Amino acid sequence: MSFWGYPRKDGSVGTRNYVAIIPTVVCACDTARQISENVRGTALFIHYQGCGLIPSDIELVNRTLSNLGRNPNVAGVLLVSLGCEETDVDGVLDVIAQSKKPVAKIVIQKVGGTITAVDEGTRIAKQMVSNASRIKREKFEDSALIFGAECGGSDTTSGLGSNPVIGAVFDLLLEKGGSGVFSETTEFIGAEHLLAKRAISSKVARRVLDITECYEKRFLDAGVDMRGANPGKGNIEGGLTTIEEKSVGAIIKGGTTTIQGVYEYGERPEGKGLFIIDGPGHDSKSLTALAAAGANVIFFSTGRGTPLGFPFVPVIKVTANRATYESMEDNIDIYVDIAASNNLQELGQNLFEEAVSVASGKKTKSEILNQSSYSGIFVAGPQA
Repeated sequence: MSFWGYPRKDGSVGTRNYVAIIPTVVCACDTARQISENVRGTALFIHYQGCGLIPSDIELVNRTLSNLGRNPNVAGVLLVSLGCEETDVDGVLDVIAQSKKPVAKIVIQKVGGTITAVDEGTRIAKQMVSNASRIKREKFEDSALIFGAECGGSDTTSGLGSNPVIGAVFDLLLEKGGSGVFSETTEFIGAEHLLAKRAISSKVARRVLDITECYEKRFLDAGVDMRGANPGKGNIEGGLTTIEEKSVGAIIKGGTTTIQGVYEYGERPEGKGLFIIDGPGHDSKSLTALAAAGANVIFFSTGRGTPLGFPFVPVIKVTANRATYESMEDNIDIYVDIAASNNLQELGQNLFEEAVSVASGKKTKSEILNQSSYSGIFVAGPQA
């Protein structure tokens, strides 16, 4: 199979063609939103970071914003800065510029306040969108696709149905030479040894175990035992009983192929293959990690239902719970009927074909409903 995507000068391929409007600090979010509202063809990424953070978390914010700007679905980037934030705005701009796409910044304190910043930002964004509109879709091999996988609002059908089907899609793409990324380290707990066995090397296996142990220790230091506090209330109502049960069902969404590497939150993997991104179980912030890692299509498995999307990466909602699909048909894209067909390869092939359609321009339901403006950035350290 092949899909129709947007060529980028760095060799990557977009499934969308947005100009991203990205505030570099929480104080610039409203100005960024006003600019985005003025210009159709832009996508707004909202977060509440950029100031009052310890150095390691500011570094995380810098690399996350940089790699969000490098995402292949972005044709150009406008950074909206207040001017006194801790974010390294020029550093972020320079990294994005290395992807050979247009990038500019507006500094609210320097241009004379919000009204001037909105006017100037609107002018810049309008020109970027005009230039981006000249980029036409071309035919590409499936190997140019980078799938991301997320699960949220899990129930028993997630681990038995939607996650394994998404895993089968990952296996298909990896077989074709494409790449996949998945995250949610908190949902490795109790199943981390199964992931470690799939690592390409002992070093990568050790990293899988280390990131899981680090998350568990962080909770224990705060007086919370993740093995007793998770699953959450909604998961329990959906039939899940232990974190191990939830984790075994969660990790299969990454398929069964060899894990090539483990990357930090906000990093972008180098090379081809299957990768883990060390990130939280928080759905929206996990989507950010997948987008920063370069995903150009994301699958979101849900048993109980969710409306979440992402600003510039299409998110395909998948459920194996018929009741959820019928009650939330406005939000769920695909129902996988494992009772009618227990053939994972067949179900995976059907979902893969849907992903190719989405990659070629078909709108997901979260895109149609415009439920995608906020995702946020996860930081774990203390804030001032």
